[in-house]
Amino acid sequence: MSLTNAPRPLRSVLIANRGEIACRVMRTARRLGLRTIAVYSDADANARHVREADEAVRLGPAPARESYLDIDKVIAAAQRSGADAIHPGYGFLSENADFVAACEAAGIIFVGPPASAIAAMGDKASAKARMFKAGVPLVPGYHGEAQEDELLREEAGKIGYPVLLKASAGGGGKGMRVVESDREFQAALDGCRRESRAAFGDERMLIEKYLTQPRHVEVQVFCDSQGNGVYLFERDCSVQRRHQKVLEEAPAPDLPPVLRQQMGEAAVRAAQEIGYVGAGTVEFLLDAAAETAQESGSPFFFMEMNTRLQVEHPVTEMITGEDLVEWQLRVAAGLPLPKSQDALTLTGHAIEARLYAEDPDNDFLPATGTLERFGLDLNAGDLTSDRVRLDSGVEAGDDVSMHYDPMLAKLIVHGEDRGQALAEMDRALAALDVSGVTTNRRFLQRLVTHPDFIAARLDTRFIEHHHNALFASEPVSNAEFACAALVALDQLDRASDERSPWERRDGWRLNAPQHVRLAFAEAEGAPPIPVTATRSASQSTWQLSVDRDGEQHLEGRLQRLDGDAVAITLDGHRRRLLAHTDPTLDGETIILTAAGFESRLIWRRSDRVDHLPHEVEARLTASMHGTVVALLVEPGQTVEKGTPLVVVEAMKMEHTLSAPAAGAVEAFHFKVGDAVAQGDELLAFATADATEGV
Repeated sequence: MSLTNAPRPLRSVLIANRGEIACRVMRTARRLGLRTIAVYSDADANARHVREADEAVRLGPAPARESYLDIDKVIAAAQRSGADAIHPGYGFLSENADFVAACEAAGIIFVGPPASAIAAMGDKASAKARMFKAGVPLVPGYHGEAQEDELLREEAGKIGYPVLLKASAGGGGKGMRVVESDREFQAALDGCRRESRAAFGDERMLIEKYLTQPRHVEVQVFCDSQGNGVYLFERDCSVQRRHQKVLEEAPAPDLPPVLRQQMGEAAVRAAQEIGYVGAGTVEFLLDAAAETAQESGSPFFFMEMNTRLQVEHPVTEMITGEDLVEWQLRVAAGLPLPKSQDALTLTGHAIEARLYAEDPDNDFLPATGTLERFGLDLNAGDLTSDRVRLDSGVEAGDDVSMHYDPMLAKLIVHGEDRGQALAEMDRALAALDVSGVTTNRRFLQRLVTHPDFIAARLDTRFIEHHHNALFASEPVSNAEFACAALVALDQLDRASDERSPWERRDGWRLNAPQHVRLAFAEAEGAPPIPVTATRSASQSTWQLSVDRDGEQHLEGRLQRLDGDAVAITLDGHRRRLLAHTDPTLDGETIILTAAGFESRLIWRRSDRVDHLPHEVEARLTASMHGTVVALLVEPGQTVEKGTPLVVVEAMKMEHTLSAPAAGAVEAFHFKVGDAVAQGDELLAFATADATEGV
């Protein structure tokens, strides 16, 4: 049945969100013939979701509370544009019962569950109490209303460390911290409350026993207004950083069919218990510790229910062949579920990787800037659109601001089995061309090629357990220097093609061998490594001399393929790579990528390397745009190295700057509530040596 002829007719939908989820909802809505309406803040006036919508309505200034989180403004935008329905996406107002009530009062269809179901699961403490009554296994913890500091501390001691502090009204890793000991409890509690208050306007906490080797396995459920409910199998989301997911896959690897059915049926019961309608996800912890499972009589524990569409829903779509947004719109229009449980099938394996604008090597600090390049080269990776999908809310030329979550896109692959899906993901990550903003792309490559991930030895502390391997500094080989030199030489060749021979800068000499001297550095300010290149008489190859700990000589040539793909041959070994350059302060960065591989080297002509900086003055500066939320010491106070000094909030997460050495804070340059820009010096600090005798 057409949505226009449904019990609750739909002709248009406003997407009360931004970024990739707004673009993704629009894609299905357009296919179903619906008029699409975007909303935007001032920071998003030129964003991709605005460009792609049939209409767009301004909400207000950049801060989310003055735009995307303002219920009255969103409702007014829907009324102004004549929208029949509002799809909330995820985050922002997607799990706000007051927003659902406002939609109902305005006569607008909310594409999601009723307010009562959101309220039942929105408060994590009351939700767990309700699940306990329903017989759903729970992790031991404290879910009470009393919130005095000392009481919470006592409850944590009763549960036994380590414990997990969680925002009662929260989700998405906000207001959540692992506390290892009583000594750390108060600082963690204060930090969680600040984050929870900023993100949800609520600082109530709950405490749970922190399981040391759990897997995060969640079940996709769907219910309609006729009382039908199904589960569309499960996803494993165990690989996380800061309690936010990084990789997701479906189905969960090595899950016995009997356990899959038990978890699925339990999830449907939980949803129907609260009168759920629409798409939802019931999240479980699957405990690897046999003793805990034996005590409870169950190997899995209810964690929470997300009363919305999940970020990772594409992997479920890949293995089932269903469009979950279409299901949402049909159910919202009053139609029954498209399929019964018996009609749902599971085919192959799918993996999703979240591409974030962040620096994994700098504690995952969010990054800002302008995307100079962004896209997926299917040809370069020998990939096909039926096996690989890129859901993004950005394009080349877009700005990445400090105001919102740093996720840029989701890369999703499908294979006949998990092994094939892993191979597809490795190739797809190599074919992902993104520059201008620091991302976690290389980190994702390390994750999907790690032996324990390949072997499905998973738990929620996977990144912590394998920190040394995942963050290891990879030495640059002479072959990589040679490959980068060939790319630089090719760039010089192409730049000189139309010049007079006397104006060329690629080493050309009349009646003499062509010599080019280059220099490469592994990072800004690092000592240069000289590479001398001499073109062969046949003009087809270069003799390359890498001068590092003694000279090494290699013969190489480069052949350009489609797009950014190149074939580089070194001493008879041919390899296909993606190659492009980004401008930097010192020259240009040559970026080479292939499956399981990335190399970044800064290059410049040798006559530009006379005065490279070798030392950088240590200053406490803001690593990103953000807001100062706490000053932790007093000016003049002496501190030890590593003492927390100031807390900056950016992209809904807190980041603490600590003392670089023993010394004293002379003065803070900003006060609590001030906005800071990346690179701003936050405080004046004197080391102990400098303060002696003063």
